[in-house]
Amino acid sequence: MRSHPHEKTGRNSPCPCGSGKKYKQCCLSNTSIASAGTETLDTPWSRQRDASDRLTADLMRVLRRYFVDSALDAWVDFNQEDDSVPLDKMPHELSIFSPYLLFEWDPEWPARRSAKRPQGGIVVQTYLKKAATRLSALEHLILEQATTRPVSFYEIVRVHPGRGAVLRDILIGEEIEIEEHSGSEMMRPGDVIYAQIWILPEVATLGRSAPIRIPPDRKVEIIKLRAQLQRKIKKQNRELTAADLTRYTDEIRAVYLEIRDAMNTPPKLQNTDGDPFLSHKLHFNIQSAQSALDALAPLAVGVAKEELLDQAEWAPDGSLRNIEFAWIKKGNKMQSWENTVLGHLKIYGKTLLVEVNSANRARRIRDEIEKRLGSQATHVGTETEAPEQMLKQARQRKALRGAEEEIDQYSLLRDPEIRRQIEAEIQKHIEGWVHTEIPALGGRTPLQAVVDSDGREMVEALLQGWERQNELPGGASIVRPDINALRRLLNLPVKTESPMK
Repeated sequence: MRSHPHEKTGRNSPCPCGSGKKYKQCCLSNTSIASAGTETLDTPWSRQRDASDRLTADLMRVLRRYFVDSALDAWVDFNQEDDSVPLDKMPHELSIFSPYLLFEWDPEWPARRSAKRPQGGIVVQTYLKKAATRLSALEHLILEQATTRPVSFYEIVRVHPGRGAVLRDILIGEEIEIEEHSGSEMMRPGDVIYAQIWILPEVATLGRSAPIRIPPDRKVEIIKLRAQLQRKIKKQNRELTAADLTRYTDEIRAVYLEIRDAMNTPPKLQNTDGDPFLSHKLHFNIQSAQSALDALAPLAVGVAKEELLDQAEWAPDGSLRNIEFAWIKKGNKMQSWENTVLGHLKIYGKTLLVEVNSANRARRIRDEIEKRLGSQATHVGTETEAPEQMLKQARQRKALRGAEEEIDQYSLLRDPEIRRQIEAEIQKHIEGWVHTEIPALGGRTPLQAVVDSDGREMVEALLQGWERQNELPGGASIVRPDINALRRLLNLPVKTESPMK
């Protein structure tokens, strides 16, 4: 479904502001054009901006006079939790919270489930009781749009920087072209905004908008929300409408809040078992290197002991001195790998050091060692190191080394043969993704998900997010995967060029 700003109104037509007068006797009579070379001073867009600014100032005065002590309660209600982050810690959220406070918030309202037309919150209702008779038709219309239009998720389809954009409501499928000057400079096709659109005489524009631009891969959560809302109205045998979105405004905002908080929270690092990353170094005293190897070599699943010995160091008397090998298991529950490296074992003299990256693996390997070596191994101690500590140390080491490591990597990749081999290995791993069960897809693989329309849209969103990551700056030492190869494997449209504004 597609909506457009109103067509140009004729001079003798009824004024689109709803006054009942002819256009030439109403809004057109107020039109004035700036001198040559300057921007138009009086246009539908500027008129609604001026009217909106006046209304906001008036509403803020009402808020300060009657409800200033309730603003923090409104912030808690907006965030839908009692222990929300204080507003002064998230000042950027004012762009989406202030309109909620002025137009929508009412502490006496229950969670919205009624099909009745929204009447606006306590601040705007108080204002209308005092000022309704002196408002212009345009101001009345703005207040109606601000209190009745849904706040939804819009995908940016096309952008005309400095002028406007075409947006698609992900939840109901409506496309609309808006006029938006400075805001459109920050927009990019594929991104998603949480916003409210006002449809006013001769112009549609953003009435409110959250400060964050939601990246394409986050659209998966919104598609899931759409499916949930569609199930709610399934018995009525119809499609979702804008009226439904106003009824489910709390559910829609809840998804925005989840996305916002996830984007503001550092990712939790996990290994391929799904365990939180925590580096463990386990130290053991052992009776001999050879006996330890004989007992522990089977932990390197798929690797013969003879192969392990190729990397060994020997003492002058022919006895084993040092050896390192990986702890390996067959397959991987989260990835389509033949084998998974769970950790590394280092035997040197009468000392055994084991390095793993989670508490769960540390417990498992200690049990294995004590079971296989028994009294021949004594656990001396375990060191742990969080990812933050490891990252800090890595940065310090990089600062000391300067660009030496990057130069070495670049030199390596300048060899065409080596680069082709590395690219092929990375691409093989990337293409295995289509067979991997993805939590965001409900545990389905991308190949399984693209069978239905929602799953196809989710996979496309994940690929768009991947493409965005590939656009990050990088030199010749960066090997970038071919995402179009994944599109071909999934029978999705191949992109011929990067998204443009």
